[in-house]
Amino acid sequence: MPRIRAEILSIGTELLLGQIVDTNAAYLARRLAALGIDLFHISEVGDNLRRATAAVGVALSRADLLVCTGGLGPTEDDLTREAIAAALQQVPAVDPALEAELRQWFAGRGLSMPERNVKQAWLIPSARAIPNPLGTAPGWWVHDSGKEIVAMPGVPREMTSMWEGRVEPELAARGTPLVVRTLKVLGIGESAVEELLAELVRADFPTVATYAKNDGVHVRIAAKSEDRGQAAEAVARVERVARERLGDHIWGVDDDVLLDVIAAQLRRRGWTLAIRETASGGLVSAALCARGVPEWFAGGVIGPLDPPSADVRLDVSGTDGAIEILARGPNGERTARAVASSLAEAQRRAVITSLDALRRLLSD
Repeated sequence: MPRIRAEILSIGTELLLGQIVDTNAAYLARRLAALGIDLFHISEVGDNLRRATAAVGVALSRADLLVCTGGLGPTEDDLTREAIAAALQQVPAVDPALEAELRQWFAGRGLSMPERNVKQAWLIPSARAIPNPLGTAPGWWVHDSGKEIVAMPGVPREMTSMWEGRVEPELAARGTPLVVRTLKVLGIGESAVEELLAELVRADFPTVATYAKNDGVHVRIAAKSEDRGQAAEAVARVERVARERLGDHIWGVDDDVLLDVIAAQLRRRGWTLAIRETASGGLVSAALCARGVPEWFAGGVIGPLDPPSADVRLDVSGTDGAIEILARGPNGERTARAVASSLAEAQRRAVITSLDALRRLLSD
């Protein structure tokens, strides 16, 4: 089965003005990747019919599937329907069944439908409506000359509901299966990770890539194949090699959260934790209690006083841009260092470095 080439087009002047962040495109990129659909371009265009029409035309010249978000509202600057119709040289018309559904939607809320909302009942000959259970703007699914366009609202909750409920299930059977494993690494920089995995990074199957993130370096291992079992085996083989080389620098995989890993370690041992921070301004304690004070947290002190008694103690001290971290527990101790050109940056690094020192201590 040939691979599907996809493109995302986000429509809305507010995107170009930086008034909102295009979270829809990031979400759709992840979902397309999970389906094994190749995404080669993401574009943005404002609420201008000529430019939006041109953007649709360019996208269709290089993609099999165009996913559009935004511009499906009832106002004059909601022009996605018009742009798609113009690009395909088709004329939109009111679909009586859609219009009836819209009027019923308003009536069910004790309202009369404004006449400007009638445009939300438009369809072109090559389009079918995608139901929107959370709003008044139906989507469009267009099939024309071997190309497909999926147009959805720009409101994230409406878009995700439409995508997950209607679009993704239909696309799921078409893409080439993609198997992905992400290893999460701390205590070693991205360039050092890439050097350790050099020949794996250069290989084509599976692909291996490194990314610097707030919680360390992510190593993404991905394989795409018509045979899902073959892809899974290839990923598992490379993961074994990566684990041998990266050792205890790996703290988690996929959707793991470092705080959850530490919490699970403490609960498994039945230990409590206390913290003294003289250099990090309470940031480490704040990170540990970001979702409420856990039962294993005995307390923290900002300053030179001793913290409450606990099984594990974390001391975060230092001056200027060098912060020393000492984690002590019944099994021994772990030291680490957060260094940066400024105290603020060193404090930020101290949070993740402290959590990693705890994680390593609890793993011993």
